[in-house]
Amino acid sequence: MTSQRGGFVMGLVVGLLVGLALALGVALYITKAPVPFVNKVPQRTAEQDTAEAERNRNWDPNAPLGGKPVKPGTAASAAVAGASAPAAPAAPVATAQPTPAPDATKPPARDPAALLSGAPVPTAPVPPTAKAAVDAFVYFVQAGAFTRNEDAEQQRAKLAMMGALAKVSERDQAGRVVYRVRLGPYPTRVEADSQLTRLQEQNIEAQFVRVEKP
Repeated sequence: MTSQRGGFVMGLVVGLLVGLALALGVALYITKAPVPFVNKVPQRTAEQDTAEAERNRNWDPNAPLGGKPVKPGTAASAAVAGASAPAAPAAPVATAQPTPAPDATKPPARDPAALLSGAPVPTAPVPPTAKAAVDAFVYFVQAGAFTRNEDAEQQRAKLAMMGALAKVSERDQAGRVVYRVRLGPYPTRVEADSQLTRLQEQNIEAQFVRVEKP
């Protein structure tokens, strides 16, 4: 038992000494080896620091806004050259352009004083072409004509379920009463054609009807 205890203590001491020696060797290697990302940067000299301090002292933050700085000698020479340079020729006088005639289709400018006083504002006359462009017809979309009022009302209810409001009207045709189911009137043909396309997409037989305004 005594020999085993002595051998354990001796091994522990030897292990500690070996560990200290290894730690010392690693520390010496780290201190001699270059530190990553630090020693790779070149060291600045005193001349470089002095030159950078001089540039920072003479730096003008508004210099880029005013353009390149002009040296005194350059400014003086430019002034002398400008004085000795011949005078530039006079610019040609612009000829007056003819004033275009006022457009008759545009309304005249309104006077604010006339508006406040309540006086009637004159309106520009409508040219004949504009009057002719006004559509003289109204447009309907007929979704069927029936000999029985019950059939016409059923068709109108079907259209109402689709979101299309229709009306049933009576008309004497060839000595017989016909009940027509029509949607409209529409002020333009474009609106009537759009409604006609929607009905045809729903497999409903419909046709375009044009009626002259009274």
